[in-house]
Amino acid sequence: MSTLPASVRLSLWVTAAYAGHLDVDDALEHALPDIDHVSGAADRLRLWQDLGERVLCVALPRPGQLATMPRGNTDLIGAATEAGECVFVPAIGGALVPAVEEFGPEGDTGTQVTWTAYDADPVPAHLLEAMDESEIERALREHLIDATQELDALDAKPWVGSPLRAMADERTAMREWGLPQGLPGRALRIIQLAGTVVAACDLALEHSPAHDVSTDSRRHRVLLDLSGGAEAALAGATTAAAQSLAGMRGRR
Repeated sequence: MSTLPASVRLSLWVTAAYAGHLDVDDALEHALPDIDHVSGAADRLRLWQDLGERVLCVALPRPGQLATMPRGNTDLIGAATEAGECVFVPAIGGALVPAVEEFGPEGDTGTQVTWTAYDADPVPAHLLEAMDESEIERALREHLIDATQELDALDAKPWVGSPLRAMADERTAMREWGLPQGLPGRALRIIQLAGTVVAACDLALEHSPAHDVSTDSRRHRVLLDLSGGAEAALAGATTAAAQSLAGMRGRR
């Protein structure tokens, strides 16, 4: 299974479809190959294409961190924040939010994703064009260095004395990125780095070592903050890459 959110993969594959490289149904299959059943997205994605939309952007919101979200009502904000992700079209406005569920009897379960459509305001083109890959990459690498230094100072590095390093390497193996061809090099590098950081943080948060309460609390905060910064970088780089696929910015 890909280490990337479904919305990231959908953004890039559907934008490739809007650019004429494949059709929307094939884009859905390429974006979500590990999902057994997908509903709620195809008709809305085709409608947006028919209305002249050229790019599908992505947001990865979390409580208190909505900078990458389009403006919308509380239903959209609540659903996207709960899911931790959504895709949206900037020119005409509109968003899709996924809900992931398992189905079937124990021992024979499958995964389904149901996409729900919400109204959203259009996003001015200049705001998307202002997403600069070099600045996104610089901020992510600085955030990673700062977090590493804080964990070193705490003597609470996530991998010490545990099999987490091997587990992280397996989870973030680059064989499963599942992205379309033709992405600009810097944006792809940021997507891979940010996706790796998010996956590693998630794993570290799932396996919290036993330190004193103060150390554990600070470690938890550092990892959450790093994960949030990586998610912001992932959303920004994905939207920049989608714009490049759509021919709306030069390759960098």
